[in-house]
Amino acid sequence: MPTAKKPAAPAKKAAPAAKTAKAAAAKPAPQVTVTLKQLAAQLADSQSLPKKQAEAMLGELVAMATEHLKKGDKIRLTGLGTLQVRARPARTGRNPATGATIQIAASKKIAFQPAKELKESV
Repeated sequence: MPTAKKPAAPAKKAAPAAKTAKAAAAKPAPQVTVTLKQLAAQLADSQSLPKKQAEAMLGELVAMATEHLKKGDKIRLTGLGTLQVRARPARTGRNPATGATIQIAASKKIAFQPAKELKESV
């Protein structure tokens, strides 16, 4: 008994070029995370420094910034912005799952205020 061949499935139509271009333009580029080590490598290349020295310098910068913020100092990095510690008072909030009111304790947060130059360049 001869077997009947199944008809071939119709080929899917390609999406029109205008739609794919529009979809690609609507999606933002994926965000890239730059690490301190990568910044140190770029700094070393641009300033003709050994990578170890550039990493040590940036590590020390982070340590110094942490020390000053712990003391409550404000750090102004010209062209980048200002880092400072802000006190957040205790407040009443709601548990989103149950709706019950909860007491949120007072805390300290690090606030960053970008410099005018940084805002304009981004």
